[in-house]
Amino acid sequence: MPAPDPGPIFAALADPTRREMVDALLRDGTTSVPALTAELPITRQAVAKHLATLGDAGLVERVDGPGREVRYRLADGWGSRLARLKRIVEG
Repeated sequence: MPAPDPGPIFAALADPTRREMVDALLRDGTTSVPALTAELPITRQAVAKHLATLGDAGLVERVDGPGREVRYRLADGWGSRLARLKRIVEG
């Protein structure tokens, strides 16, 4: 069985805004569209689009928050892998 295509993952992480979102998830564990909108200089719609791209690549997943709030977290297994990669890249 061939390995999954890593192209969508690298494409998702190539964008600096999406890397900032991943950094926020590494730092905070979970986040929401309003929280990212407050942190980043982009609209709610742009945040949602970036999160969808990260989700399509299998990097993030939606989780239910309190009430009607939707939160996002790194998909299983990605938190530790991305944290390790970040440490290696940043030295």
